[in-house]
Amino acid sequence: MTEYFSKIPEIKFEGEESTNPFAFKFYDESKKVLGKSMKEHLRFATCYWHTFTWPGLDPFGGQTFDRPWMQAGDEMKMAKMKLDAAFDFFTKIKTPFFCFHDRDISPEGSNYAETQKNFFHIIDLMEQKINDSGMKLLWGTANAFSHKRYMSGASTNPDPEVFAYKAAQVKDCMDATMRLGGQNYVLWGGREGYETILNTDMTKETANLQRFLELVVNYKHKIGFKGQILLEPKPHEPTKHQYDFDSATCLAFLRKAGLENEIKLNVEVNHATLSGHNFEHEIAYATSNSALGSIDINRGDTLIGWDTDQFPNNPADLIMSFYFIFKNGGLGQGGMNFDAKIRRQSIDAEDLFHAHIGGMDVCAKTLIAVEKLLNDNVIPKFIEDRYEDWNKNLGQFIHNKDTGLDDINKKVIDDNIEPEPRSGRQEYLENILNKYL
Repeated sequence: MTEYFSKIPEIKFEGEESTNPFAFKFYDESKKVLGKSMKEHLRFATCYWHTFTWPGLDPFGGQTFDRPWMQAGDEMKMAKMKLDAAFDFFTKIKTPFFCFHDRDISPEGSNYAETQKNFFHIIDLMEQKINDSGMKLLWGTANAFSHKRYMSGASTNPDPEVFAYKAAQVKDCMDATMRLGGQNYVLWGGREGYETILNTDMTKETANLQRFLELVVNYKHKIGFKGQILLEPKPHEPTKHQYDFDSATCLAFLRKAGLENEIKLNVEVNHATLSGHNFEHEIAYATSNSALGSIDINRGDTLIGWDTDQFPNNPADLIMSFYFIFKNGGLGQGGMNFDAKIRRQSIDAEDLFHAHIGGMDVCAKTLIAVEKLLNDNVIPKFIEDRYEDWNKNLGQFIHNKDTGLDDINKKVIDDNIEPEPRSGRQEYLENILNKYL
């Protein structure tokens, strides 16, 4: 067992007045909000990659973290040490779920058979830890982007051997996710795009991506996996033109492939920023199309052009996203995965706890505000009133399937329709929203 987190106590709720840096101020997991406990609504998950695997590097500098399991030596021994540390962290921070990529938890071998052996050995150990701790797996996924074999994509690679290698990885990860009781499986297309059209057959690449998604869905049904399959929108990073750019792009692709009823979306805050949207837009789009499966809860930096993956720290950034999530029934089998990393200057073990405590408190504080916002019904009532004329004669006439463009033209002339502009009252609504923050 690693002693890395031995000096840190189990994190408990102490309330707003507490000055204990190792205590929750707003996240009381048993507190009832909107008819359920915070724990049931928020479904927090700790990610394995940023929390235990990321060494603190950035595009201009190398490793800054000196974790015991990051030392040179026997890679499987280090993987087991990391597993011990991870479950020690999980039980102290009290997120009910965790998430992982295959390469987070075990190293590659000299060939795929050895890689597979390493992976399932750690899965054996992880299964026992899940049984002992009561932790749950929110989702698993395959890392089909870091290794150089994936430099030209995975399922969109021009080489079918790369496609086959990824398919083998995903099959094993789906098996492991099901075995561990995972409630979702995520498809994270980190390099499913292209850098230049000069060497790209887009028709072939998108056809291969469709085939890959078909294979995943077919395998889900073959093995009887009851979890959701989730596709994660991923703009810009690392390729300039990602086929999974945002929620709208992903849904358009899924509809073209006939898979819109089989695959939902895992929406990330920082990816929304990189796509030129904000998180509330991506959530509103997904919920309006019944496609929201789960979320990665983090934040980006609008002044830096890459995926900074910072922990959320401002309810104002989240309130409208949470409004759409909980107005539409919550996260279901999904959850809020902290796909976030501490800053590379935050080198102490304690910093991992401070980051998660802060993120969980911010989400809890936002949930409390959203409950009041929903109960007061101010925004829905305003929107209902703004669009109410669509339920009246003209709106019904326009939507009648027997009505043609010429019929509408005639009605405008006959009824002397001359529309007057109506205020959207944006500032009024912003003032109302600020009352809840």
